[in-house]
Amino acid sequence: MSRADDIFIQNCKQILEHGFSTENEKVRPHWEDGTPAYTIKTFGVVNRYDLSKEFPLLTLRATNWKAAIDEILWIWQKKSNNIHDLNSKIWDSWADETGSIGKAYGYQLGVKYKFKHGEMDQVDNVLWQLKNAPASRRIMTNIYNFADLTEMGLEPCAYSMTFNVTGNKLNAILNQRSQDTLAANNWNVVQYSALLMMFAQVSGLEPGELVHVISDMHIYDRHVPIIKELIERETFPAPKVRLNPEIKNFYDFTVDDFIVEDYEHGKPIGKVPIAI
Repeated sequence: MSRADDIFIQNCKQILEHGFSTENEKVRPHWEDGTPAYTIKTFGVVNRYDLSKEFPLLTLRATNWKAAIDEILWIWQKKSNNIHDLNSKIWDSWADETGSIGKAYGYQLGVKYKFKHGEMDQVDNVLWQLKNAPASRRIMTNIYNFADLTEMGLEPCAYSMTFNVTGNKLNAILNQRSQDTLAANNWNVVQYSALLMMFAQVSGLEPGELVHVISDMHIYDRHVPIIKELIERETFPAPKVRLNPEIKNFYDFTVDDFIVEDYEHGKPIGKVPIAI
């Protein structure tokens, strides 16, 4: 069993056995047919993934790691807020007729600020500090900009990263206000683990721990049967994941620079209904 499987299974059991149901609450999300999308949820989940030991890819079922990494590059590398720059359809429900998701995600990371060491955006500030001030306790990003919330197609779920260098290892904390466990848990973990690996490589560091802090981790009502079946499946050892060592500039990475070997996983779970 991989560490990702173990954490996922324990999280799901905690939610199913001890979670709070929102069935009697007034909820914003709904299903495509207009029915309210209720959840069973738990508050304040903290998961730790040691990337020096294994890459956290779920084996209970396949995670589409290429699409996940493509999205993180769309946000952090392209700093785009237009779905036409993305190679999947996952953002289509939140885009306008031009393909824009408004001032969300990549848009926020592309805004330039005046730092003591120069004017740059949040991504370039992280890269600059990792190379020039790795002992800093101020290496962080935040895309939950209250001034722009009304102009976002969807308010950011994963909204801040804090990086910390310990010895030769790069660690990070990902803060997430809300997470759809079935649709997004391992997707997000894969994305930000990949981001940490890329930042570490171009900064001359080794990947360390990703700490994932989730305020509201939930399972949607229509996902419960799928989750119950999923967590009873056979698991497999974690796959081997490495980066193309030739890449020294963050902006040169592509999905093809991730090499995934020996990825065994369970059968697909079929089409998952998504609450919007």
